[in-house]
Formats: sequence, C-alpha cells, structure tokens
Amino acid sequence: MNKYFLVILTFLLFSCNKPTAQIGESENNLTGLYKIEVQSTEEAKAFFTWSMDRVPLVSAHRGGPYPGFPENSLEAFENTIRHTYAIIEFDVSLTKDSVLVLMHDNTLDRTTTGKGKVIDWTYDEIQELFLVDMKGKVTDFRIPTLDEALTWGKGKTVFTVDIKREVPFELVVDAIKRHQAEPYSAVITYSVGAAKKIHRLHPELMLSVTIRNEEEFQRMEDSGIPVNQWIAFTGTSERPQEFNALLHEKGVFTILGVLGNLDRSAIARGDQIYAEFVEKGADILATDRPIEAAKAIMDLSPERSQKLKYFK
Repeated sequence: MNKYFLVILTFLLFSCNKPTAQIGESENNLTGLYKIEVQSTEEAKAFFTWSMDRVPLVSAHRGGPYPGFPENSLEAFENTIRHTYAIIEFDVSLTKDSVLVLMHDNTLDRTTTGKGKVIDWTYDEIQELFLVDMKGKVTDFRIPTLDEALTWGKGKTVFTVDIKREVPFELVVDAIKRHQAEPYSAVITYSVGAAKKIHRLHPELMLSVTIRNEEEFQRMEDSGIPVNQWIAFTGTSERPQEFNALLHEKGVFTILGVLGNLDRSAIARGDQIYAEFVEKGADILATDRPIEAAKAIMDLSPERSQKLKYFK
C-alpha cells in the first residue's frame, strides 16, 4: 500500500473532527458521519476477531449522552458518529402494549417528561413524551422504538443491545431477524444461561458475554457457543494484562467498562488514561465519554489491514 495513502486512511479513521472531503475519502464520509459497515454475520465474526492489527474502538454507553443529546436517542447516536467511529450500546424496554422502546430505567422519571413505570404506559401514550438530557433540559426528541433504531443503524454502526429484565429475549431476537440486523447487532448477556438461550434462538448472533476471570472464561468455553461469537466484557475495573492476553489468544475482543469510576478518573487525571487501558489489552472502551476517549486512542492502532474495509 502506498505510504501516502496509508497516512490519509489513518487520519480518516480516527480523526475526531467532523470530516471534510479529502483524497482517498469515501463517499459516505461526505455525509459527515463516521460509519462502520458490516454486511453479513461472517463479516461480524471477522470484525470482532482479535489480531495484532486490531483497531481499538469506543462503545458509546446508552448511545453517548451529551448536553442536548439524551441517552438512548437516535439523536445521541448520530451525534457520536459525527465525531468518531463507535459501537453504539443501547437499552431495550417494553411498553404496556408490548412495543419495544429504547429506555434504560424501569421508570420514565429521570430521562423523560413522564412519570411512572415504562410497562404501565402504552406506546401511543409514550409518544406524547419528550426526552430529557443529562443536564435535565427537556429536548424536542421522542423515545425511539427498537424498530426505528435498527432501521437507522444499518450501514452506519454496530450495536450492542442490552435487554432489560422484563423484556422477553424472543421479542428482541425476532426484531433483529425482521430487520436482517444480525450483521450489526450483538446482544448483551449477563450469564452463561442467558448467552445459551440467545444462541439457541439465533445461532449466528454475536454475543457480549461477561468474562472477568478464568472461572467465567472456562464456563464460556464449556457453553458450546463458538468462541468467534464472543465479545468479552471484562467488567468495570481494569483486568491484568495477562488475562487480556488469554482472551486474545482465543481471538476474543475485550470490552472494558470505563463508564463510572474510570471515566471520572480520566476527567481528574487526563484522558491519556484511556490510551493506557488500550495499551494493556482493552480493545473496546465502553464509556459515557466516547468522543473524548476516541480522541485519546486515535494514534494507538497499528496498520489497519483488512479491517479498513469496514470503516467508511
């Protein structure tokens, strides 16, 4: 590959300013979005397979809420990928009339102009509400449905889907199938039992699985779920570098949850600590500060090789 062209690609991949037209830039970037495009389940497995040339990424927790952009809103998703390539994490709840909507809490009180439990409201009633941002400001944005999110995300990003406790797995998996969203939708699970159930419902889906120690690693190995469908969430405190290496030997990407204490440490000590996490083996940083974290890790990735094809 021509060295000058590699420099251009490297700049495009992790520059955190809104992109402008440049030599070698894809047509999609002219829309102002940093897009990740994974088109098949086989590509999804390849995208999340660890190798020495892996591309470190951020995962925008609840879509990346910032002032003016409420969590779990399509507007927050788009704001994030106007600044950086990112995986988008969101939460799925259920209305009284069984419509899947994006909402983290069991209640509407914190993030909307409504009050009470999500499950006590119908979809039509919920659509009368407005989302509230992290500063408590009421916006003009509405609560999106899972269908709307899956439609929006195709060709733009990769999702990790957090299914809230009251939501049947079957409903979410059926929605993913209906939208043919398997290539860009990984499902988050919190136990081996949940991972096995999702795998039975759809044997080709990527799964985010909790692996914080060798015991949990062994349980996943014993689960029968192919290792090339794991994305290992290693918890919200930094794991030993040797443990990350154990996962890497199996080709497994690691997600470190820096949301909460580690994000606060970055604010206090400087964003360079995000780069330190990646250098010690974290491949994806799940963060409430995806724009800042992405900027901090932009210079760490070696030559991108085949993974470049997914970044548009």
